[in-house]
Amino acid sequence: MNKFVKAAVTATAMAVAAPAMAADIIVVSHGQANDPFWSVVKNGVELAAQHTGANVEYRAPETFDMVAMSQLIDAAVNQEPDGLVVSIPDGDALGPSIQRAAAAGIPVISMNSGSDVAKSLGALLHVGQDEYDAGKAAGEKLASMGGSRGLCVNHEVGNVALDLRCSGFADGFGNAVTVLPTTNDPAEIKAKVRAALDSDQDIDTVMALGAGLAGEPSAEAAGESGRDVMVASFDLSANFLQMIVDGKAAFAIDQQQFLQGYLPVAFLAMNAEYGLMPGGNVPSGPNLVTADKAGQVIDLSAKGIR
Repeated sequence: MNKFVKAAVTATAMAVAAPAMAADIIVVSHGQANDPFWSVVKNGVELAAQHTGANVEYRAPETFDMVAMSQLIDAAVNQEPDGLVVSIPDGDALGPSIQRAAAAGIPVISMNSGSDVAKSLGALLHVGQDEYDAGKAAGEKLASMGGSRGLCVNHEVGNVALDLRCSGFADGFGNAVTVLPTTNDPAEIKAKVRAALDSDQDIDTVMALGAGLAGEPSAEAAGESGRDVMVASFDLSANFLQMIVDGKAAFAIDQQQFLQGYLPVAFLAMNAEYGLMPGGNVPSGPNLVTADKAGQVIDLSAKGIR
C-alpha cells in the first residue's frame, strides 16, 4: 500500500472515529478580561470545543458585576442551548438565573466557584476545588513553616469563593490574620501590601488569592520591604512559579483551571450526544506547588495550560 493510499485510509478511519457532535454549549464566567487566570480557563473551553466538535460560546462581564453576569445567563437560557456552564461567585445573586436554566431543562454544570450551592441551584455537578478546604490546607502549611501573623489579600471583594479562601486560610493558620481588600490592579496591590508590611512589623506571612494579579506584586512588596516574609498564592503564573524556584515565594495552590474549562464542555457534549454524565462533582484541586515542583510547570503555565 503506497503512502497516499495509507493516508486516505487513515483519514477515513479518523473521520469515522471522530464524534459527529454539534451540541450548542454556552459558558458564562465571572472572569474579568485582565485576569490571566481566566485566559487559561478559556483555553480549556476552546480545546474541548475542538475535541468534541461542539459549538461553544464563552461569555463574561467586563468587570466583576453580578447583575451583568445574571443577564448573560438569562440571555443564554433564552437561546435554549444543549448545555450551560457557569461559575457561581455569588449564589444569591445568580441563583434565580441558574434555577431558570435548570427549570427549562437545560443541563447545567458549574465550575470554579459555587461548589457549596451548585446542587441546590439545579446544577448537575461542579468542577473545581473546595475553596475553604484549599485555604485551610494553605494556612496549615504556612503555620508549619513558622508563620505567626498573616495577611490575606482579597483582590475581588464580594466574590464568595475568595472570602472562603481567606476564611479557610485563617482557620488553618491558627494565628492572627488580617484581610486586606484591594482591587485587581497589581500596582495597587503591591502598594497596599507594602504599606501593610511597613505598618505592622509582626506580619510574616502573606496569602494572595491569585498568582498573576496578586501573588506577584505581593512577593515584590515583600522583597522590597527587606524583611523575611513568606508569600504564597492561589493559582499559577509563570512569573510566580519562577519566584518559588528563586526562593522569593513559598508555594502556589493549583486548582487546574484548564480542567475547569475543558471538562464541563466535554461532559455536556457527551451528554448531548450519548446521554452520559459523571455521577458527582469532579475535584480539580487543590495541589500545592512547591519549589521542587514549580520548575516542571513553568513552561505549561507560560503556554496557558497550568
